[in-house]
Amino acid sequence: MDHRLKKNSQFNYIYKKGERVHTENFTLFVVKSKFENYKIGFSISKKLGKANKRNLLKRRLREIVKKCSVPQFCNFVLMAKEKAIELDFQQLSAEVSKIFEKCEKKLGYEKK
Repeated sequence: MDHRLKKNSQFNYIYKKGERVHTENFTLFVVKSKFENYKIGFSISKKLGKANKRNLLKRRLREIVKKCSVPQFCNFVLMAKEKAIELDFQQLSAEVSKIFEKCEKKLGYEKK
């Protein structure tokens, strides 16, 4: 199952209609969905560094999200802030887990 958001219109819809959850290095936009499987997109600005650094961060985030328990019936956009590029894999993993837990508590979404 492919859990990626691909179209710009999907990202724009989530930015416009979604609720936000923040941590120190990330902002998570969340929108409820009628489909059981979640979809997630990653937004990493060019301000964070060159393409190889941004792609490394995206690959790491994809792998972390696969292993992390993510709420069902939701679509997400995970936006990285400037200091996120400096974190190692363990720190990223802890931060992503923390933001999904925060999302579940704040918005009352159920985990998969």
